[in-house]
Amino acid sequence: MTIDIDSDLLGTVKPYRRQIIISTGQSDWPKKVTHTAGTLAAYIDEANDSLGALRKHNAANGESNGNTPSVPGLLSYTDTSRLSILNGSHRTFCDDPNEETVLVLPDFKVVAGVPRTLDGARELWAAALDPALGRAGAATSLRSWVLPYSCLILLCSHKRKDKRCHITAPILEKAFTQYLEHENWEVHTELEDLSHHEALSSPTQNSGSDSSDTESEAESAFEAQLKALPDHHKALILRNSHIGGHKFAGNCIIYTPRGACVWYGRITPHDVEAIVKCTIIAGQVLPPLLRGGMELSRPGCKTLYEW
Repeated sequence: MTIDIDSDLLGTVKPYRRQIIISTGQSDWPKKVTHTAGTLAAYIDEANDSLGALRKHNAANGESNGNTPSVPGLLSYTDTSRLSILNGSHRTFCDDPNEETVLVLPDFKVVAGVPRTLDGARELWAAALDPALGRAGAATSLRSWVLPYSCLILLCSHKRKDKRCHITAPILEKAFTQYLEHENWEVHTELEDLSHHEALSSPTQNSGSDSSDTESEAESAFEAQLKALPDHHKALILRNSHIGGHKFAGNCIIYTPRGACVWYGRITPHDVEAIVKCTIIAGQVLPPLLRGGMELSRPGCKTLYEW
């Protein structure tokens, strides 16, 4: 898949290695979620500042590695080591109210039981957010699962950042639900409780060549589970905190199990039917709405679902 377009929306997305969505059960938050003391977002931001400084993964301190995309806004996860931290509307399914459930993207997985503490944030970072890690992550006491949906739809609803996003999000959620159900898709607006499902196995910390072999096997097994997801025809819609570019409300990000993500802006309910049919079902990008995205340029591939 190749994209050749010209739009004033393009280039309004900053590259990132990973983006996480933290459970809060809310649809609005303080203006800067990573500055709110006592929250997991703040703890992860602190952990990332300290632990991330020790890593140099294609870029220093999360800045671009200097690669310039042929089309502005069409980015790769290898362009940076930056971590994007968002709060989400989903609730934690942990029994302990002081533990959160975190979506890790583009890995398309869920990590649960993360204590709302600095130590919890550090464990999550070492297990799943370190830019040197693959999708399967590292050995940890935290439980994780493949996100059991064909796609994830994120809608910015951050009122205290910009009222326009808060107004558009519920309207767009209703429209997405309507058109997806018309196409016989199952739509969830709350993350499924995965606590009774079998959790993923993390690669063990072995020494020598066995370690890389084990990690490779874990990555292969994880990818095999992801490849099976599109046939399920289930979509998860969540509301999230500010992603940047609120002047482009309605803001929408769509993730596929393959790891591609599409950022759309200025979405109205009139656009949703086309997004459902073209992007969510057919895996094609709509250029007039495109702010940018990650891993969208796929030479030789016809859709965003191809591996």
